[in-house]
Amino acid sequence: MKIAVAFDHRGVALRDAVLASLAGHEVIDLGTHDASVRIDYPDKAREVGNAIQSGQAERGIIVCGSGAGAAIAACKMTGIRAAICHDLYSAHQAVEHDDMNVLCLGSEIIGASVARELVSVFVAARFDGGERYVARLEKVAAMEKETKT
Repeated sequence: MKIAVAFDHRGVALRDAVLASLAGHEVIDLGTHDASVRIDYPDKAREVGNAIQSGQAERGIIVCGSGAGAAIAACKMTGIRAAICHDLYSAHQAVEHDDMNVLCLGSEIIGASVARELVSVFVAARFDGGERYVARLEKVAAMEKETKT
């Protein structure tokens, strides 16, 4: 799987753990590498969203301080379904039922071992494709179109 990953300056704390969990996948590393240089999460969300929208990546992972800002910013982009997941159930269920394509993590909320588990569960999960889940996603897509008019 092709996965775009990005970290703002606070997210760098989980960088090694996230990247280690992606062994065997094609990683598109969008930085940052240096926690001392301020990088705003909306910029990283845009980079990951663009990678998915263009087809360069199938999924994405964004790490900021709480995960909240990254999720809010990423969800503003057409076709991006991002969520904060700090527990294993959410990390797989959001893919299986909601076709989440961007996992958002908070470096101030979880540690490296939990991050590794969450990333592993996220990339292993597959969208169920059941009728009720597809119908819900169609409603979400309709909402997205309504807000753009």
